[in-house]
Amino acid sequence: MKKPRLQQQYEEVVRPALVEKCGYKNRHQVPRLQKLVIHMGVSASLEKTAVEDAARDLTAISGRKPVVDRSRKSVANFKLRQGQAIGCHVTLRREVMYEFFDRLVATALPRIRDFRGMSPRAFDGRGNYSLGLDDQTIFPEIDLDKIKRHQGMDVTIVTSAETDAEAMELLKLMGFPFAEK
Repeated sequence: MKKPRLQQQYEEVVRPALVEKCGYKNRHQVPRLQKLVIHMGVSASLEKTAVEDAARDLTAISGRKPVVDRSRKSVANFKLRQGQAIGCHVTLRREVMYEFFDRLVATALPRIRDFRGMSPRAFDGRGNYSLGLDDQTIFPEIDLDKIKRHQGMDVTIVTSAETDAEAMELLKLMGFPFAEK
């Protein structure tokens, strides 16, 4: 089986560049992508098919069946009951992760209206990057005629980097579009 394009680029170009720039002694010290988590939250006040629609869209986008998230507690102010479906998420690793990251960077992000790059300040302090997308229709896998409601999603890129600077350098070399200051 052939490796994804971005995985080959990481092994042949990005990893040696990071070793040269940061001076790592061991190849296991070099930061790498560990996983991508895609999450779609759904308001509890919407009809019951909202979670099913979000799961169908997330399946089309990621190629994997999502896990339905359920509430842990009842909260009266939010009209939320314990065990009620409130969203869905999927975790991507290895080849599937590289393929999704490639589609995200190459096709989905440039389709955002007035796109000037992603914020370089969305790191969490441990080398992980989170971004929120307002609409699932930026992905070409979604059929616009079958959408009942526009649904946003969160994408978290988990890296093995120790610091945000190392993770930012890794993502830049992988082709992630950061906004210039």
